[in-house]
Amino acid sequence: MQSEPVQSSWYLVLGRSPQPLSNVTWQDEGLAIVGITPGVGGQDRWVVVGDVWLSDRDGLLQGLEIDSADWRGTDIDVVARCWERSGVAALQLLRGMFAMAIWDRHRQELWLIRDRVGARTLYTAQMGNICYIAPRLKTLNPWRSSQLDLVALRDYLCCAFVPGERTLWQDVRELRPGTYLQLPQGNASPYWQAPPPEWSDEAAPPLAWYGERLRSQLEVVTKACLPAGQPVGVYLSGGLDSSCITALAAQFHQPPVHTYAIYFGAEYPNELAFSSLVAAHCQTQHHVLEITPQQLWQRLPETMSALDDPIGEPLTVPNLLLGQLARETVSVILNGEGGDPCFGGPKNKPMLLNSLYGQAATPESDNPLLTAYLNSFQKCASVLPQLLRPELWQAVQAAPSVFAADLQATDAYLNRLMELNIKFKGADHILTKVNNLTQAAGLQGRSPLFDSRIVELSRQIPPAYKLAGANEKAVLKAAVADLLPASIVHRPKSGMMVPVQAWFYQLWNRQARSLLLNRRAAIAPYLNQALIRQWLSYRGDVWRRYGAKLWLLVSLEIWLQANSDNLRH
Repeated sequence: MQSEPVQSSWYLVLGRSPQPLSNVTWQDEGLAIVGITPGVGGQDRWVVVGDVWLSDRDGLLQGLEIDSADWRGTDIDVVARCWERSGVAALQLLRGMFAMAIWDRHRQELWLIRDRVGARTLYTAQMGNICYIAPRLKTLNPWRSSQLDLVALRDYLCCAFVPGERTLWQDVRELRPGTYLQLPQGNASPYWQAPPPEWSDEAAPPLAWYGERLRSQLEVVTKACLPAGQPVGVYLSGGLDSSCITALAAQFHQPPVHTYAIYFGAEYPNELAFSSLVAAHCQTQHHVLEITPQQLWQRLPETMSALDDPIGEPLTVPNLLLGQLARETVSVILNGEGGDPCFGGPKNKPMLLNSLYGQAATPESDNPLLTAYLNSFQKCASVLPQLLRPELWQAVQAAPSVFAADLQATDAYLNRLMELNIKFKGADHILTKVNNLTQAAGLQGRSPLFDSRIVELSRQIPPAYKLAGANEKAVLKAAVADLLPASIVHRPKSGMMVPVQAWFYQLWNRQARSLLLNRRAAIAPYLNQALIRQWLSYRGDVWRRYGAKLWLLVSLEIWLQANSDNLRH
């Protein structure tokens, strides 16, 4: 019998609650743990609570001089033992996925800790002298303000996710990856950052040397993600990233390996030939799910309700549906997320071209590099002055961007772009989506290519071995070339495109008009509905991008409706 994943519905109350609390799991004079938790470790001076999966449990137990064969505790108990021995220095030893809190009963202090790359989330909301903490944003709805954070709204419209510590709610903040926060002092400190490169490009070892190092580390990381004695699943698109994880899982996992792929109907381009080729090569049990436009629209409210902050890219619903299919056969699902941020995927090419040919497209910008970066998302950055109501645009246009510091750093340009992808798109979009939607499907999602050890190694690899001209992910290809057919290793990345452009035009137009142009719509006080009406009429859509913009807005509207019963404008 496979164990059911525990859903995160716990929260913490730091301070004296003015109202009696129900469903209290554990309580001290200054702290209450409320709701269903994966477990509470330690009970003497230190109390540990959180969502914790350690990828090196055996190594930690060895350091604690405990035989792993005799260990009957949880990963939270391992953290408690490490903390009792080393305090904050223990964070240098912990690898995996976790969002947790450690309470010092003697000093009445709380430590909030998030894993290195942001695979788990942790949110805080302050109300007077009381701080509420939860791993899911929706859990804090009873105590947050009903005011939107307008800078976060601006950033969502540019990127399709909310980057940085902001959330869409004005007074709720997200703990950053690789960071701990001490309360009630409020001191936040990073405990981990990816190291800088060891060599200059000229002095670096050859590509094959890096490929061997990467292959060795991939094997270690993937093995740690495999559930002992249980079948495992992999989301398999047929691209290099998901294919190499499938091949490694099939090589090291004895029980069945299941793979899952999607498509949107025979009339639309798909990657089924590639995913089927990899499944046959790796001898997995392959499952293919066709997703119809009716399903995509009808299941969007359920999907948005499962997300913390909204994510406005069309693969959210397919991710949930594929997870629900996978849960019929497995409880742990792996994916290939992380290959692009770590190893130079093609989405960096527009910015690289911009650096070569200058900022001719944005000469009027005070920060053309930032403007080009925001435009590279191909969402709403270029039309924000027209999309936001004038008073809102006036309020947010000069607010600093969370991307600015990394864009202006002195590292190699591609490394700067990849640092942004890991720090923000990875933690605030990709990994948050994986965490939210696998949990909603009753799965445990794991992302080997986003493991902190892979991130650390990727920082050591010269940019020329990642993305150079038409050669994408050269080092990853070198690392896994013997595992996969050459047609998979050397195929250009295409990506799974959801045909929202066609479906808004052909099928969803009436529903979208009713949703977005309603005077009582949640977005109405913030956005220019005349411009949205133009998009719904597809007037002037030279680049065929209105569909992606409309999906972004529909996702936002439905997310707001699911989370804003008391939204004030």
